[in-house]
Amino acid sequence: MSFTVAIVGRPNVGKSTLFNRLVGKKLALVDDTPGVTRDRRPGDARLVDLKFRIIDTAGLEQSAPDSLQGRMWAQTEAAIDEADLSLFVVDAKAGLTPADETLAEMLRRRGKPVIVVANKAEARGSEGGFYDAFTLGLGEPCPISAEHGQGMLDLRDAIVAALGEERAFPPAEDVAETDVDLSPTVPGEEEEEAEPVYDETKPLRVAIVGRPNAGKSTLINRFLGEDRLLTGPEAGITRDSISVEWHWRGRTIKMFDTAGMRRKAKVQEKLEKLSVADALRAIRFAETVVIVFDATIPFEKQDLQIVDLVLREGRAAVLAFNKWDLVENWQAVLADLREKTERLLPQARGIRAVPISGHTGYGLDRLMQAIIETDKVWNRRISTARLNRWLEQQQVQHPPPAVSGRRLKLKYMTQVKARPPGFMISCTRPEAVPESYVRYLINGLRNDFDMPGVPIRMHFRASDNPYESRARKKR
Repeated sequence: MSFTVAIVGRPNVGKSTLFNRLVGKKLALVDDTPGVTRDRRPGDARLVDLKFRIIDTAGLEQSAPDSLQGRMWAQTEAAIDEADLSLFVVDAKAGLTPADETLAEMLRRRGKPVIVVANKAEARGSEGGFYDAFTLGLGEPCPISAEHGQGMLDLRDAIVAALGEERAFPPAEDVAETDVDLSPTVPGEEEEEAEPVYDETKPLRVAIVGRPNAGKSTLINRFLGEDRLLTGPEAGITRDSISVEWHWRGRTIKMFDTAGMRRKAKVQEKLEKLSVADALRAIRFAETVVIVFDATIPFEKQDLQIVDLVLREGRAAVLAFNKWDLVENWQAVLADLREKTERLLPQARGIRAVPISGHTGYGLDRLMQAIIETDKVWNRRISTARLNRWLEQQQVQHPPPAVSGRRLKLKYMTQVKARPPGFMISCTRPEAVPESYVRYLINGLRNDFDMPGVPIRMHFRASDNPYESRARKKR
């Protein structure tokens, strides 16, 4: 991206609405409640012919540094320092407030380009608030309506004027000759190369989920080595699903911090419902999901429901027992957690579980290694020949049961998909296969092909009868 823009302003002036308008997607949560956004959220924006990186920030309210509002202020200041330009959003309908004047003074001291954006300019009576914005001393305001998309061309011209043509439209990078492979292709060379089973360099999407106050944001901050996400002792600080990128041993990792998910019966407010829905979208978009448990109070009913939800979505799952620095008798607690994991999560037999501490950094390398190993299993494919040899052995050891006096026959097996692994078995009377025998086959796959902890899908279908059409003709 050519440059970075930060959207700042007091609460409830339409910053997140403008952010969604510029990125072209409803990424940020939007509600009439002031203070919805808390963390700074980055995105790739496009405005007519401009392409740039944009950062949505929390509404600025002066408060004590150790309070939640004070920590939100610090996050917004970090975004302003990172950006090349700030869009200072004011409410043209409501007019200026003392908070707007305080923010204008702070932006003026930064010495960076600022554009005053008078939002909600389509409302009746907004002219007064628009003209009041001139008194901020930051130049001519740009009237827009983020909700309806009005004034976007004027905003584009204001950005170009503030940054200059060269900065707004950087020259395209020339492709070096060395970047183009002109070597001749040897016939048959591509057929001889075997495709790698697992690409160790491909980017990996990881979602961090769990109950409120389990330490999800603190864990990601420890991975990044900076206070990128808002944290604190209060439960339910995170509302949006924020994505951050970093590198682990040369591999790009995209992590999603999500809002804490409480029991469905306790989620009554509209804003919390939106936060949980955003977390569910992050789970569906991710490849591997880390479920963070509080090691001091693990295996609450909600913890088990979250694990079950992740597995039903078909994601690769890893358990992280956080706050390990607060545990005293490590060996006894670890043995108890191992026993409960096997007993309470039979649908994820062999799931990887790692004790960690997001506060001290203990166990984070082991957690990342568990994530990589689980993703390998999630992407694994098994040849049809091996599967059919295995299926024959399984039927010898434990023959399919007889249903209504007729024994089932399993004829053929193949893997139809990966991510998660899915298998199809051709058999007689697929609707009569007992659930107990399905579990027997799935457990056998886990043990014999080393596929622990990932959801395995198994489907049965009746084999086609080649003589069925002839029988119909005779009739």
